Amino acid sequence: MQNSQIANRHPRMTREARTLEAMIRIYCRGHHATGGKRLCAECADLQAYAGLRLEKCPFQENKTTCAKCPVHCYRADMRARMRQVMRYAGPRMLFRHPILALLHLLVDGKRERPVRTNRNPDTA
Repeated sequence: MQNSQIANRHPRMTREARTLEAMIRIYCRGHHATGGKRLCAECADLQAYAGLRLEKCPFQENKTTCAKCPVHCYRADMRARMRQVMRYAGPRMLFRHPILALLHLLVDGKRERPVRTNRNPDTA
């Protein structure tokens, strides 16, 4: 996921994309011996998938962290992979990207759980 993909979006979404990218890079560097210069194919796929999910998020700038979200837009296998990435990279984010980590914990994590609206008003 390139930040330019969502550059025309809200700054909140741009920051979310940067946080995801940083976490995936930390994980890939620690597990796949890529040296941090590039992502392995597996992590590049995960990053591309996460970028698409982020762009299609129905809550956009009002979104909370995915763990609190009422909509699970990740496939089960990708959600499990992202959970592994976050468990490994989360604590390391404080040292490698402290501002992104603190904003993710303090700002995004404190947001209220968004209310899911009915997409089709005829079925209400």
